[in-house]
Amino acid sequence: MCGIAGIVAAGELLPEDRDRVLRMRDILAHRGPDEAGLFVDRQAALGHRRLSIVDLAAGKQPLSNEDGTVWVSYNGEIYNHNDVRPELEAHGHVYRTRCDTETIVHAYERWGDDCVERLRGMFAFAIWDANKRRLLLARDRLGVKPLYWAHSSGRLIFASEIKSILESGLVTARANEMRLPELLGARSIAGAETMFEGIFKLLPGHVLTFERGVVTCRQYWDIPAGKTRDTLRDRREDVHRFRSMLEQSVRLRLMSDVPLGVFLSGGIDSSAIAALMARMIDRPLQTFSVAFKARAFNELEYARQVSRAIRADAHEIVIDERDFFGALPRLVWHEDEPIAHPSSVPLFFVSKLAREHVKVVLTGEGSDELLAGYGKYPRALLNWRAGSIYSRAVPSFARQKLAAAVQHVPGRIGRYAQRSFLGMAHAADLTFFDTFAGINLARQQTLLSPRIAGVADREHAYAASLAHFNAPGNGTTTLDRMLYADMKTYLVELLMKQDQMSMAASIESRVPFLDHHLVEFAASLPNDRKLTGFSTKRILRDAVQDVLPREILERPKMGFPVPFTSWIRGGWGDVVRDVLLDRRARERGIVNPAAIERLLATASAPHFGGADADALWGLLNLEIWYRTFIDGQGVQTLPAPGALSAQRSSFDAEAAHRLSTP
Repeated sequence: MCGIAGIVAAGELLPEDRDRVLRMRDILAHRGPDEAGLFVDRQAALGHRRLSIVDLAAGKQPLSNEDGTVWVSYNGEIYNHNDVRPELEAHGHVYRTRCDTETIVHAYERWGDDCVERLRGMFAFAIWDANKRRLLLARDRLGVKPLYWAHSSGRLIFASEIKSILESGLVTARANEMRLPELLGARSIAGAETMFEGIFKLLPGHVLTFERGVVTCRQYWDIPAGKTRDTLRDRREDVHRFRSMLEQSVRLRLMSDVPLGVFLSGGIDSSAIAALMARMIDRPLQTFSVAFKARAFNELEYARQVSRAIRADAHEIVIDERDFFGALPRLVWHEDEPIAHPSSVPLFFVSKLAREHVKVVLTGEGSDELLAGYGKYPRALLNWRAGSIYSRAVPSFARQKLAAAVQHVPGRIGRYAQRSFLGMAHAADLTFFDTFAGINLARQQTLLSPRIAGVADREHAYAASLAHFNAPGNGTTTLDRMLYADMKTYLVELLMKQDQMSMAASIESRVPFLDHHLVEFAASLPNDRKLTGFSTKRILRDAVQDVLPREILERPKMGFPVPFTSWIRGGWGDVVRDVLLDRRARERGIVNPAAIERLLATASAPHFGGADADALWGLLNLEIWYRTFIDGQGVQTLPAPGALSAQRSSFDAEAAHRLSTP
């Protein structure tokens, strides 16, 4: 796992561009603390920060071919590089190292841009072809590794993280406010845009070329949603093949010259990876788990049960709200955009813990989107069927009236109703996205200022997600389309979180469930292999029943809950108020201060629920992001509630003294 950055000019680089790339490279030092490299010619400058994993002595980057005409700066792992190497050597390519980086160079020489189709792994790389004066950027099929780019003043600027592009000084940090409804609703931006105007992400499964000043993007791979379905094939054969492919995927990801471990939550995904991994190594597996002090948000006993069953060496860390809010502002800086999921914060802490013992971890990310693991899928299908009948039977005006009324029903019944077809006045396809939104459209209309609420509509919030939902076309089931849309949107955001939080601690994370061969096989499975009634990930449960305790196989999915709601009910609500309602936030004109005040005033009420906390979480992160990047103030700090009260008392006393002094 590394960091890459660079500038390529349509004509020639300016003298100062070399120093720009050095700054871009070194702001990514957390991604590669072991080594730093630089290549510069008249037209291109490539920078690299290295976290040494394979061929520790010889794998320095940027790395070139034999005659120095093709250079690569690369982040990731190519797990099949030893399989590709003999074919390349047979065609005359001479290797100087054992590392997978060199295979990318020679594969490009042999197959050109199509080299990406020969590579199996996670990758984001830049290849500079000096003879053709041409840059190739490539990102892996599922988007495990990030890659961002911008085009400015005849130059293509690229990097592993957005902050690196900003460090070039060639792009100004401006908020892409038209994307705010999508960010707050879908929790991420589904297309190539980011929250920064003029900075784009290279989409998963895409390549980009920059030649003679022209940028061209092309998709080379896509998820084959429901393309090869055979509902008559044998279930046991599917289970056997899935297990075999998962084992192969885990084994491939053990490629390393440094110690490995696994993130273990105690859920079936990470537990399956840990159990299979433990059988493949000749020493006790190192497992790493994180939890909160609050008992209701602590799953450590499940993780311990798995660790005992596989005889692993278990490592744990328990954090509290002061740890959480103390780290949050710096993690917004690491993530470059507002943090979508509170679970990013504990992920950083468990990454820090793991870095004390290993350099590489395997994780269970991706299984839920691949195999319908979230409870929202069966609920959405049920809502879909009931909602279709409801929309045909009930006139539009009546649906709108009921949807408005449901928003004010208190308690658990109200929350369920709001997340059902009864709370939605619009079409079933939009209901799937808006029901599970971070801040749904109705709430955005209330909480945002009129300027922003004016664009908080279906088109701005969910057009990209709906396009992905509809992309598989006729012949695919509703579940296929939901999974496809989530893998193109929600999963990409989760993978970015996984990458940024682990790299913040200088540790590499690998995701066996997202090997593209396994993804293609899972996409072809009949729906009942994934979802049977309310039983999710059916094929995974069947495939690993011999290696996991029954309690782990049968336990309901908990996700990684964070006690943010209870913290808001406590003193941290005052901290959120201080951030969202101070002078800077009011002058920014993003939120409706009166609506925020009303929402915070209900924090102690019984009906204050998850959607309320989700809204405050999203807006808090947004404001911290504005201050960090758009205002250019750098990493922020949040005072603890006690310190905030002391500050206010001191301020009030000082004001009273001034008023009483003649």
